[in-house]
Amino acid sequence: MASALHVEGGFKMKHTKMSSEISTLERTRNRKRNLIPALTMAGPVTIWMMVFVLLPLIYVVFISFMQRNTFGGIDYHFTTANYTEILQPVYLKVIWKSIKLAFLTTAICILIGYPLAYYIARKPSKLAAKLLMLIMIPFWTNTLVRLYSINLIGQPNGFLSSFLMKIGMISKPLDILYSDGIVVVGLLISMLPFAILPLYASIEKLDKAYLEASSDLGARPAVTFLRITVPLTLPGIVASVILVFIPSLGMYYVPEALGGGKVMLIGSLIRNQFLITKNWPFGASLSILLVLITLLMLWLYTRIAKLDEMEVV
Repeated sequence: MASALHVEGGFKMKHTKMSSEISTLERTRNRKRNLIPALTMAGPVTIWMMVFVLLPLIYVVFISFMQRNTFGGIDYHFTTANYTEILQPVYLKVIWKSIKLAFLTTAICILIGYPLAYYIARKPSKLAAKLLMLIMIPFWTNTLVRLYSINLIGQPNGFLSSFLMKIGMISKPLDILYSDGIVVVGLLISMLPFAILPLYASIEKLDKAYLEASSDLGARPAVTFLRITVPLTLPGIVASVILVFIPSLGMYYVPEALGGGKVMLIGSLIRNQFLITKNWPFGASLSILLVLITLLMLWLYTRIAKLDEMEVV
């Protein structure tokens, strides 16, 4: 009897081991079978990103530690002088001005975009889709066309000055052409849709039950907005800040078109280093600075998103 039980137990163990091996083989086959469609879909994109994004970025990092030779080429001798040169007052002034205008543009975009996104998110889906389409219509025209139209409006004999003088608000033509103010207007027109769309996506997903509960508990609308709506839509706000601040910081064609060469931002400085002064190593170091700022903003976004998830849980 004991011998029979021992044989039966050994048979069960052997059967279990065989079943486990079969399951492992099936999982391996399924993994290999699923790997082929994944490589088919992601392979070309991965190759594209490596060839046209990763490798150029590595090259930019590499030449940022090289030297400029007499004839505007690259002298392949290691140096950190390009990064220390950024600390010179003339360049720090340009960087600070770029950050200031980018921050101002971002703040105005959020102040305008949040109420507009909130208004659209509270409309029926069909009407909301039409309103979003109206926001996207400016992208159907070339950016330079929009910028030069602003240039025409901002001229001393342009529409804006003529209109304000006719209604008696000003006594002499405005002198806003080729100034920081008109550059900010150009950045606003270019960046405002990028602020509205993430805000709309975040507000549209907001659970109305929280707002109803706050109202039932006697909270005023302003308190509900500040204590419930804003914290729950904070990831959308941060996403809008990133999508507006980073392009505004590195954009060069807006100050070129509206600043008339008098408004120098970091994007224009990088463009000049590569195309005019032919100092590629220094231009590369400035580009890496922008990349580092971008990574910092993305890191802050992930941290805020994690904190938001922890609060929800």
